[in-house]
Amino acid sequence: MSETPVAPNRHLYWAVAAAACLAVAGGGAFWYAASKTAATTRGQAADRTVTITATACQPNQITVPGGRRSFEIVNASDRPIEWEILDGVLVLAERENIAPGFRATLSVQLAPGTYQMACGLLSNPRGTLVVTPSDEAAAAASEVTLRKFLGPLSEYRVYLAMQGNAALSAAQTLQAAIAAGDVTAAQAAWQAARLPYRRIEALAYRFSDLENRIDPRAAYLTGREQDPAFTGYHRIEYGLFAQGTTEGLAPVAAQLVTDLEALKTRLRQAPLDPQLLIALPGDMATQLAQSHVPTGDDAYAKTDLAEFEASLEGLDKLTGLLRGVVASVNPDLEAQIGAAMERSRADLTALKQGGAYPPYDTISAEQRQALSGDLTALAAALSKLQDVIGLN
Repeated sequence: MSETPVAPNRHLYWAVAAAACLAVAGGGAFWYAASKTAATTRGQAADRTVTITATACQPNQITVPGGRRSFEIVNASDRPIEWEILDGVLVLAERENIAPGFRATLSVQLAPGTYQMACGLLSNPRGTLVVTPSDEAAAAASEVTLRKFLGPLSEYRVYLAMQGNAALSAAQTLQAAIAAGDVTAAQAAWQAARLPYRRIEALAYRFSDLENRIDPRAAYLTGREQDPAFTGYHRIEYGLFAQGTTEGLAPVAAQLVTDLEALKTRLRQAPLDPQLLIALPGDMATQLAQSHVPTGDDAYAKTDLAEFEASLEGLDKLTGLLRGVVASVNPDLEAQIGAAMERSRADLTALKQGGAYPPYDTISAEQRQALSGDLTALAAALSKLQDVIGLN
């Protein structure tokens, strides 16, 4: 039986023809869009043109004034390339996948400094981009935005976590010495345990429920040393240094460890914002100047000066973070804060005798007044931060 040829379906011809037309139209549309994009890109005025060859940027060193700058990147190689501006390992801006023979424009806000350019292939040598100071860059730097606080806030949170961990660990060492009945070891452990707490006291004291258990002083309690609310560091200090014994201190040490564990959690969870970061160092400097330095805190151990040094270390951390923010806005205030901090540190260090701090009851009223004056000046300088740093 012979097969009868099947006549081609005429609808198939129309389908093939339509597909061909669509392909041609699509190609035309792609060509038009690409041409239009290229024309638009070429129409943008760039500050500098950078040509990427197979091996390098041309030119390989560029100098531009600070501010918002645009760069036209031309791919003269035979492979798709990317061009990046880097600050160390941080990519500030980039254009990726620029096809051979094509060009792209990149606009970026640049602060004065020296940066690197990634020129096509990763194996190619990097170029250098030098950004010089300009009025435009200075105006941009003077705008303090929330973004400028992201780094300081993150860094201070890490500092709080580290010192909170250190305070807890030191208290556990103190607890072990008390449990062993070793007065000498416990006295040394108590002094060491106080330091990390003093470094973070600027924020820690704001948790009043914990502060009233961790660091109450007998002078502020109705029953003084016999008051049931006399707990924490100073109750242990009283037992070790005034009474010379570890007797009865085990439950106090256990509660101190528990409270410092709670403080560690609070520090990790505490909401930090720019306003709080600005307020903390000034408030702490004022407290030191008006309360801690004139009368002292450690009525039995007399180790106040070492603790003041730890307090200054905590203040130095805070002021250092804020000075980085204020430097571009008001360099005079930044220098004033730095000088006041340095005077406080120098005058405190000058009180050492033979490389160690003497008992606080040997420090004269005049010496205390001088140190208090340094801290008052520091607090006054820090009080200007709120008005100078305007958040945008």
